[in-house]
Amino acid sequence: MISGIRLCCLRLPYEAASAALLPRPSVISFRRRRTFATSCSASAAGKKEKVIVISGPTGAGKSRLALELAKRLNGEIISADSVQVYRGLDVGSAKPSLSERNEVPHHLLDILHPSEEYSVGKFYEEARSATRDILSRDRVPIVTGGTGLFIYGKPDVPKATPEITSEVNSELAGLQRDDDWDAAVQLVVKAGDPSAESLAANDWYRLRRRLEIIKSSGSPTSTFQVPYDSFRDPLDSRSTDCSLGINSSADGCLASEPKDLDYDFFCFFLSTRRLDLYQSIDFRCEDMLSGSDGILSEAKWLLDMGLLPNSNSATRAIGYRQAMEYLLYCREQGGLSSTRDFFVFLSGFQKASRNFAKRQLTWFRNEHIYHWIDASRPLEKVLDFLYDAYNIENGNLIVPDTLRMKKNTSNNREVAQLKAYRTKNRYTVRNNERCARHKQFVAREDCSDILEWIRTQTQTAESISLVVGREGSKQAVGTAL
Repeated sequence: MISGIRLCCLRLPYEAASAALLPRPSVISFRRRRTFATSCSASAAGKKEKVIVISGPTGAGKSRLALELAKRLNGEIISADSVQVYRGLDVGSAKPSLSERNEVPHHLLDILHPSEEYSVGKFYEEARSATRDILSRDRVPIVTGGTGLFIYGKPDVPKATPEITSEVNSELAGLQRDDDWDAAVQLVVKAGDPSAESLAANDWYRLRRRLEIIKSSGSPTSTFQVPYDSFRDPLDSRSTDCSLGINSSADGCLASEPKDLDYDFFCFFLSTRRLDLYQSIDFRCEDMLSGSDGILSEAKWLLDMGLLPNSNSATRAIGYRQAMEYLLYCREQGGLSSTRDFFVFLSGFQKASRNFAKRQLTWFRNEHIYHWIDASRPLEKVLDFLYDAYNIENGNLIVPDTLRMKKNTSNNREVAQLKAYRTKNRYTVRNNERCARHKQFVAREDCSDILEWIRTQTQTAESISLVVGREGSKQAVGTAL
């Protein structure tokens, strides 16, 4: 027990259903339409129906803001989270609770089994369908999540979201590290783009882009009018002004002529100082490990149904991949886990989450239709502004200075602080000059389920307990290293 926090207690959230009996999601392509207006609302002749979009990095507070705004505006929430679509993956995706869903209707939650794949194209079609349904009942659609693809749809040259970039990097990193070009090419060919075989050897950038396009659109590069490799890495910060008709590495501009969007979008990006955001993310990762149904329990469930880490969309998700790898490592050690092993897992989980947030910030920094809001401002003040913004009639939306968030790191001091940033855990504290050498972080009764599971998965019949202390003695309570 740690200040009332119990870690690692496991309970299966669902029975493992047979993947063979579940329908596979079809890949539906969609047409992306771009606009390069600097205003979040797409003004055009004729009155369009309004849609609110709230995006932001992981851990910024998007869900809470969307929930409270929906209550004020008689709205319904459309989740734009690629993990929240999966049943049983609740803690690691920070899925809204059942009570929150009872307060405000939510869409695109718990629609797939974790064994199923989910494409951006499928999301776009289903999200658009939910939008039409909400509007038909005279309610307000509020799209919430870390993706901007709800607005645009499928581009002539698809733009990789941070989620897709992470997924592709995970699939290709090991092959590139092992210099196994042929295996990487075959991976892309099997994914649906045979033209990968025509690439020059070791052209990892173009190979990666081909895989990103397949995952973004469900179609190979040959189906698009503009050569896919005419753009650089979409997360590259070196972008140019789309309004000048110049190709942008960040936005993937396809034409110099602006195009109207089908709805009047009010787009907001919620963020805060990077240092505060990183600390919030680290604490959030810790929280996901606590309680009776934490992310380790959900990872255990994925392994029990025969899935392996990094094997599909669900098991590539940040947090689940690290938790599954940690459990498998413990199993390989005969069911033994040292405190050092635990902290390696926790710090890896936290670092991956922070890096993902950084990529989200980079990606949205070049999305000019988003208004950046400071998440550290009082919630009521932000809600009042968003409420008034939705009801504005002249289309001239300006974020007040008291709520505006700067897009870039503001000064050299903050840059230096970011470089020197080190995780400061709230519950699971490493040993240092100020903390006792025997600080408790896990109790045996909290981990009995997972230890028993590890034991049954191994060939050894040794009794299972946590290994702690420098001498490697077995005892019920872990010692922070």
